[in-house]
Order: sequence, then C-alpha cells, then structure tokens
Amino acid sequence: QVQLVESGGGLVQAEGSLRLSCAASGRTFSSYVMGWFRQAPGKEREFVAAISWSGGSTYYRDSVKGRFTISRDNAKNTVYLQMNSLKPEDTAVYYCAARRDYCSGSGCYAPRGYNNWGQGTQVTVSS
Repeated sequence: QVQLVESGGGLVQAEGSLRLSCAASGRTFSSYVMGWFRQAPGKEREFVAAISWSGGSTYYRDSVKGRFTISRDNAKNTVYLQMNSLKPEDTAVYYCAARRDYCSGSGCYAPRGYNNWGQGTQVTVSS
C-alpha cells in the first residue's frame, strides 16, 4: 500500500502552466505504475496520463498529448505532471493514483485498475 498526496494545483490563465506533484509513502514506490486522472463537476473521472515503473513508458489521453508531460523520480517517491498551454477545459480536480499490476497503453486508462488514490488537487484555468 502507498499513500499519495498531491500538490501544485491552483488558478492559472489560459495558455499558462502548472506542475503537479504527487508524493508517495512507502519503500515500494518504484514497483507501481503511476497515473494522473481528473474529474470535472458533473463528469466522470477520466484518465490523463500514466507512467511505467521505470519511467521508460508513458501514455496520454489524446487531448493532452503535446501539452502535458508525466515523469517520476523513484529516489524521491514522487510523480509529476507538467501541464503547459492549459485550456479552460482542463479545469478539474486532478488525482494521483497507483497500481501494482502491469499495464500498457489503453490498459492503463481505467480508474478501476488503480489500487490507491490521493485526495486530489484543484486546477482551474480561466479564459
């Protein structure tokens, strides 16, 4: 089990940038696939990005490709989401999640595949 704490959310103007961080407890962080999800009011939670155990593979939803970058530092037990060229439609609560099982590509998209979740951090993009 890992406990996850997100930080870095806030209010930003369109075309601005934010960097989210997710700090994980425990000594097995490097054995988890890590993901970022988001949920806007009245909408279902949706996949944003995921990164493999080693960081060698990354996956993104189409609408954030080229704008968002997921990365991890296993020595610091932290995963990041760098968000550039933000749009108002990116406004949501962003959640960090961890899964023990291997996944790749679309196999990483489903929230039910993740075992542990953070409390979320609000990202608001104004037009």
